[in-house]
Amino acid sequence: MPTFKVAEAARKLDLIDTAPRFTAADAAMLNARFAGQSTQAMLTQVLQQGLAGRIAVVSSFGAESAVLLHLIAAVEPVTPVLFLETGKHFPETLAYRDELAARLGLTNLISLTPAAAELKQRDESGLRWSYDPDGCCEIRKVRPLARALSGFDASFTGRKGFQSATRAGLPTFEVDFSDAAGRLKVNPLAGWTADQVQAYFIATGLPPHPLVTQGYPSIGCSPCTSKVAPGADARAGRWAGWDKTECGIHSPVQLGPDGELPPGYEPFL
Repeated sequence: MPTFKVAEAARKLDLIDTAPRFTAADAAMLNARFAGQSTQAMLTQVLQQGLAGRIAVVSSFGAESAVLLHLIAAVEPVTPVLFLETGKHFPETLAYRDELAARLGLTNLISLTPAAAELKQRDESGLRWSYDPDGCCEIRKVRPLARALSGFDASFTGRKGFQSATRAGLPTFEVDFSDAAGRLKVNPLAGWTADQVQAYFIATGLPPHPLVTQGYPSIGCSPCTSKVAPGADARAGRWAGWDKTECGIHSPVQLGPDGELPPGYEPFL
């Protein structure tokens, strides 16, 4: 495939464009191009050749986040790293974030916080997670990330196919927000196994998240994260007791031409 096609399309766009940045065909071409290549080789080409346009890493600094951050830092440590500072994280996660950023030389760490007005109107008590976890995630994760990503053409995620049944078969490249901006989502570790992740930690000497050894294989906000029994689904401790498996940041949200959320967008009321 032409090596410049996708990048050229991305570079021609700015925030006032309404046409999609990427199409399903673009994602398919990228998946075909990098089939069989190493993760490091793919990341090097995507970042250094601008194949995805303006791209940021979305990282929770959770149980396995260090692997992707280490791989990206080895290529472009100035890559923007977006961290959703929900105000509900474990203290261990915030300390781990700072440790990894310093250790890996990540020079463009951006903390995204929920809008103060939305918190006051929708979650003034800070307890929305206890009766409406979808609404809590909407305020503290989905909306802040949607606003931030309006300035990018693509994002890296740390999702992996082995993490849950809902992530099985995850492609490396997929189109995000396909009903609006056509943003590209890149999942560099989609095909990695749990053993490969652990082997990478050992080979590189990366520090594990301090809560992993305490029985938390998947770590999100503290009120909605619990320990997992040995052998259970790694994400079984996320929103335990609720019919909920994802926070919502991997679902499409249609933004306006200047990155604003749609008028009347109140799905959690």
